[in-house]
Amino acid sequence: MYHLIFVCKYRKHILTDLGDIVKQKFYNISNDSDFKIIEMEVDKDHIHLLILSNPKISVLQIVRRLKQLSTLYLWNNYSDYLFKYFWKSKTFWSDGYFVCSIGNVSKDIIKKYIENQG
Repeated sequence: MYHLIFVCKYRKHILTDLGDIVKQKFYNISNDSDFKIIEMEVDKDHIHLLILSNPKISVLQIVRRLKQLSTLYLWNNYSDYLFKYFWKSKTFWSDGYFVCSIGNVSKDIIKKYIENQG
């Protein structure tokens, strides 16, 4: 299990408007992939995820899939809105991400932490 955090490029507060759309897209991506989203919550400029995956899949593969497919989807469907914030390139997420494996902390504690975000 992994706790992931993605941040919007330039810390733009656009997840207040697009958060539910991003969450639904992430769930759709996970349904078509070899990982499962246990919990997810958005704040103004970032999103927390609790992911369960098979050890044969790297965290980088999960991150790439989520970021790339969600960015493509958002730009294909909400480009007029996004051009107000990202006028130079078709980007949405910042380059980095936070990840930690759930080791000594129970799944319930992380799940409760994520539920209380936003």
